Amino acid sequence: MVGDIILARDGHLTRQLLLEPAKFGLGKTRQSESPDATTTSVCGFCSTGCGLEIHLKEGRSVNLTPSTDWPVNLGMACPKGWEALNVLQSSDRATRPLRRGASGELEPTSWDEALHYFCQQMKGVQSRHGNDAVAFLSTGQIATEEMAFLGSLAKFGMGMQHGDGNTRQCMATAATAYKESFGFDAPPFSYADFEESDTLIFVGSNICIAHPILWERVLRNRHQPEIIAIDPRLTETAQAATSHLKIQPKSDLTLLYAVANYLIQKDWIDREFIAAHTNDFEPFAQHVQSYTIERAMELTGLSEQAIVELAEKIHRGQRVSFWWTMGVNQSHEGVRTAQAIINLALMTGNIGRPGTGANSITGQCNAMGSRLFSNTTNLLGGHSFTNEADRQKVAGILEIPIERIPTENSWAYDQIIEGIRQEKIKGLWVIATNPAHSWIHQNDLQEIFQKLDFLVVQDMYSNTETAQLADLVLPAAAWGEKEGTFINSERRYGLHKKVSPAPGEALADFQIFRAVADYWGCGEMFSKWTEPERVFETMQQLSEGQPCDISGIAGYAELDDRRGVQWPCATGETDRSVERRLFETGRFYHADEKAKFIFEDSRRPGETADDEFPFVLLTGRGAAAQWHTQTRTAKSSVLRKLYPNVLQVDLHPADAKALGIAPHELIHVESRRGIVQAHANLTAAVGRGQVFMPMHWDTVNQLTFAEFDPYSRQPSYKNAAVRLRRRQDV
Repeated sequence: MVGDIILARDGHLTRQLLLEPAKFGLGKTRQSESPDATTTSVCGFCSTGCGLEIHLKEGRSVNLTPSTDWPVNLGMACPKGWEALNVLQSSDRATRPLRRGASGELEPTSWDEALHYFCQQMKGVQSRHGNDAVAFLSTGQIATEEMAFLGSLAKFGMGMQHGDGNTRQCMATAATAYKESFGFDAPPFSYADFEESDTLIFVGSNICIAHPILWERVLRNRHQPEIIAIDPRLTETAQAATSHLKIQPKSDLTLLYAVANYLIQKDWIDREFIAAHTNDFEPFAQHVQSYTIERAMELTGLSEQAIVELAEKIHRGQRVSFWWTMGVNQSHEGVRTAQAIINLALMTGNIGRPGTGANSITGQCNAMGSRLFSNTTNLLGGHSFTNEADRQKVAGILEIPIERIPTENSWAYDQIIEGIRQEKIKGLWVIATNPAHSWIHQNDLQEIFQKLDFLVVQDMYSNTETAQLADLVLPAAAWGEKEGTFINSERRYGLHKKVSPAPGEALADFQIFRAVADYWGCGEMFSKWTEPERVFETMQQLSEGQPCDISGIAGYAELDDRRGVQWPCATGETDRSVERRLFETGRFYHADEKAKFIFEDSRRPGETADDEFPFVLLTGRGAAAQWHTQTRTAKSSVLRKLYPNVLQVDLHPADAKALGIAPHELIHVESRRGIVQAHANLTAAVGRGQVFMPMHWDTVNQLTFAEFDPYSRQPSYKNAAVRLRRRQDV
């Protein structure tokens, strides 16, 4: 039973977990005094941040419905949201700590033994190889308060130098682009802009599938907008758009530069805005002169008419919004492509006004929380590890010696993996993510993990591909079983609540971090963090004076009452609008308050199709009912009915005919790194010489090519060379 778990507090063994739950960070159920009532909680799947009404009976959740007054979803929910409670009931849940025994199998152990073992092994690695030999890989799926706790514990308490999150796989490009262009990682938009724009341009974004509720917001637009999809595939979004530019893979940077050049030549730009609010436009204008319509036609495969019409639609639009997701971010030159989008918005004055903006739609429910508070890519609250004043501020707020704060940035995710390969990192703590499935070039990663002395996986399921490799598995509570905040794509903090007990001996990540701190011997450093809301108060202090200032929020109660609050919300701020956007005054976050035009020559990806491997493999989301590695969505019988039950590879009918491949035939898809079997799905949605596979199946990343954007270090999942072969030809 959970009540029998032994935890260390101030050097004394106690059994107070259930007797004093707040002391161990369980949080409170924020609901009506009646045990049969409803309470609103923000969803824990994607970054949309929908509000869900959780229906309670005898104090426990029994059902849910979408919240009609939540400003994000307005009474709507996608299939994942509807099933959010049901996936918690899976028999695959991790319910006890597991330690790999002498037999080589994972065997149940007590929390006391697990935590002693964790500290013994991690400290052993540090004593043999140095503090830098241990690292963590975190997530965009846990609460912001838990991220802050983990990052502080690992970096300040345990002495780790290196830690990163799986948001590196989805949002690092956007974060880097915003920082360089605006001076801070600041998505400028509000979801209201979907409804207020007269021209919406989606670049590498299948929003219909990836963010269905945001597509619903597009459908509420009463301006009869132009909807333009720029994508190699005829995705669901492209099918619904008013025009589709079926571009060749990884040629989007060339297209965007050519459009910019055309707009400049026609003088269809906002010179007043450019002069008052930006830097480096003239060098940018000179740079794009070589990106002619003819050059763009050759590389993109688009017609002159299509390229010119795109520029004309941008010019004619009064409120033009640009939107992008993984098709841009997961690229070998994603940062510069994102900045090419930002440049178009800046040069046409389409920013800071309703219905405008260069707008990155986030992936995971709390990727924005990870970007600001996980202590990975930056110091807590958007500060810098390399800035002494920032370190002094953070040390003062946390009441710790400044010497405990690293003075250098962490390695990025791929660099941590490479550090394991080179045996510089020997201990790894993986929290709420599944890299053995999701990391690029999967076979390579699984071999690399064998070099670790000690691997700990902390997850709500004990049967993930990564957990099966672990030396120690720590069972974690899930969304709905703990409390904290998420930050969605439009910068809105939403409160998620504890409405169900965690199964067996599973604990909230917050509790696990408190327990690790105590067993490690640094618990006193976090003695004030007795529950998530206390960490939120510290986050408010850390954010003060930053672009992401939330010092003016009156705690969890205001988040609940106001149905979420967008940052910034500083002390004394009087604007309490439900929907707000950034840069309305034209002031950005660089020291001179101007945005920067940033640019670079486009270049070919590291692997392209050739005679031996003649097809380009594209990967992405398969269906609205699927999510990432499917550790949760695969547990729902309802969701499983909404997508194919076998791995499919989409290919053009003409390519199938040339290879003699019949519809639904089981074929081999092979790259230089691996070979997988998939059923042929013949569709003109993909172009000739291209194939598409959904990322959710555990074998797909055996094929992907490990290439990384040089600035964001984000992997390029959407470009690998493969060949197709019938099984009898292998």
